[in-house]
Amino acid sequence: MDNNRLNTLKLVIAGPVGAGKTTAIRSLADMEPVSTEMALTDGAMGEKTTTTVALDFSTVLLDDGTPLLVYGLPGQERFDHMRPIVISGAVGVIVLLDGSDAKVTTDCEHWLDAVRSIDPTLPVVVGVTKTDTTANFHMGQLREVVQRSGLPIPVFTVDARDREQTAHLVRALLVSLG
Repeated sequence: MDNNRLNTLKLVIAGPVGAGKTTAIRSLADMEPVSTEMALTDGAMGEKTTTTVALDFSTVLLDDGTPLLVYGLPGQERFDHMRPIVISGAVGVIVLLDGSDAKVTTDCEHWLDAVRSIDPTLPVVVGVTKTDTTANFHMGQLREVVQRSGLPIPVFTVDARDREQTAHLVRALLVSLG
């Protein structure tokens, strides 16, 4: 990337509660992330006891020295007002989905529509977490949802705890910028 043209890049990670957005940011981060985690008001979701209520934020220094500002959106619908605020100025969005959730395809459609309603030209990459913990996950169903969107969106399985796997999503998004 031309460092003179782009001094910093902004990337947003979006998706439903429990998909691993905060975990992905922590795995990528070069500094301790800013987090707005609060206790889940509806009780724990398995091991998850907190949720993002405003945004998560950290930075990553890319191989070419470009700073990447990484923001995470809250997954709860009651915080949907944060989406246009956080997405503004982003070069792209990574949509993380929970592959163990029975409504993963519905979540995919919802989040692709949510991003598109804010900026229909924004590049998107989809990452699916927790596919190793469910026998019911089938990538084909998600790929059909993505194909119906009419956009060229790559879809990957990912362990949000693994820096290299999460960085792969970032690289896929950056490559789509051209």
